[in-house]
Amino acid sequence: MPQIPQIVIIDDDTTIQIVLMRALEAQGYNVAIASDGKTGLALAQQLKPALIVCDWMMPGYDGLEVCRQVKADPNLSTTFFILLTSRVAIEDRIQGLDTGADDFLAKPIEINELQARVRAGLRLHLLSQDLQMQKQLLENELAEAVSYVRSLLPDPLTGDVSIDSRFIPSSQLGGDCFDYFWLDPDYLAVYLLDVSGHGLGAALPSITVLNLLRSQSLPTVNFYQPHDVLRGLNETFQMDSQHDKYFTIWYGVYNRVKRQLTYASAGHPPAILILPSRPNGIPADDAFNKLGTPGIPIGMIPDASFVSDRCDIPIGSALYIYSDGIYDLPNTFNQSAWGLGAFLNLLVHNAHSMGLDQILETVQSQSSSSNFIDDLSILKIVFN
Repeated sequence: MPQIPQIVIIDDDTTIQIVLMRALEAQGYNVAIASDGKTGLALAQQLKPALIVCDWMMPGYDGLEVCRQVKADPNLSTTFFILLTSRVAIEDRIQGLDTGADDFLAKPIEINELQARVRAGLRLHLLSQDLQMQKQLLENELAEAVSYVRSLLPDPLTGDVSIDSRFIPSSQLGGDCFDYFWLDPDYLAVYLLDVSGHGLGAALPSITVLNLLRSQSLPTVNFYQPHDVLRGLNETFQMDSQHDKYFTIWYGVYNRVKRQLTYASAGHPPAILILPSRPNGIPADDAFNKLGTPGIPIGMIPDASFVSDRCDIPIGSALYIYSDGIYDLPNTFNQSAWGLGAFLNLLVHNAHSMGLDQILETVQSQSSSSNFIDDLSILKIVFN
């Protein structure tokens, strides 16, 4: 059985109260009355009505103030607000709309118009409720997806190689994913990928890639050779069969006996190898290497080629692998992206003294937004 709509009337004129109440009750609505703005606001917060008819000119809380507070209350976000007024100037109506009013009703009141505007307002209220419900369902699904992706990510690693990581999904969830595992007792594989786009459409391919690499299920692929892994992924995940999704990836294999890292990247930001500090503990400006290789993102061209490179890893070095969400954020001062250069400078001068949480706090302090606008993933690998 459909619920009877609740309407609140706020007006300090008793005659108008009676006229409005009788006209709306005749349409089958539940009607509650308040004689001033403060009481009406409290009544609205209690009843959570579908619609409010409120006089503009009242002592104390006038109609604009009531409207402002109603629209600021999340529990009343779908309530339709009609301002009752004898004002006819365009600037008055603009002021009312800017405050949050959804509609106006002119004095003297014409009953048929009142009833028609209320019917229209209630239709919009129901539509807003439906949209809000769908939004909540989508947010719940994304939250479940975030939890699932997080459950797949590896635990911190300790020993000859220690790995710490952070995964901070955006509000829409994206395609960031990473993993690390021993191919055998001497070879450690590590990678981070970023699928284009947001939402479940980006998260699902990243999970598929993770499962394939973790199980080493790509046919004819040598998982000890990064460029061959990228070749196998590119052959498997072409855009035309993946709903136009592509992804960037950095993949490396560390030989702990030779202390050598072999790596390859496909359109991904370079990993940053921070070399050990000088004896005085002060890092040199050149005490880092960018580890990346030429290569377009996975999935763009069927016959794309990829190459591997190799470097020696001194004891005490730290390797950072990350997605572009860590530097692609609005700048506090000029609204432009903070940039890879600024992030690199932060790492070079603070990598050996800062943990990942401190690095992320410093990055966040440079943003004009309270949230990261894209998924953010970062790995810190310390070679002991």
